[in-house]
Amino acid sequence: MMQLSMTGEYAVRTMIHLAAVPSGELVQICDISKEWGIPEGFLRKIVAQLSKDGLIRSQRGAGGGIQLSRPAATLTLLEVIEAVEGKVFLNKCLIAPGTCHLDLTCAVHTVWCDAQQALRTILNRKSLAELASGVINNRSRESVRTLA
Repeated sequence: MMQLSMTGEYAVRTMIHLAAVPSGELVQICDISKEWGIPEGFLRKIVAQLSKDGLIRSQRGAGGGIQLSRPAATLTLLEVIEAVEGKVFLNKCLIAPGTCHLDLTCAVHTVWCDAQQALRTILNRKSLAELASGVINNRSRESVRTLA
């Protein structure tokens, strides 16, 4: 069974959180941890991976935090997942030509290729800005309810 790991899930949540705050605003890791229910120690490791891959920037010290490295509209779900999970492959035969000795004669190989391409296309089509818009809308509704 192919499934996104908790690392991938938490990375996506973190990036959506960062995309939902005003551009340039620094966010504390502990705040993301509390809001999304992510263990803080685990989140720090994920943030290090995202930073290493160039998706986020971090600033140390008082008033420090993390932020997206570029506009949320230019960051895709595929980039986030591959930053922490590695390249997405539906089957080992798709990792590299010749990985499976049957790939030239296998009846299902072309189906795996098509399915993998479709998955990559869908994940690459969704920007963090699009995903964060739902979070922003939910926060707006909650603040209106709180004020009422």
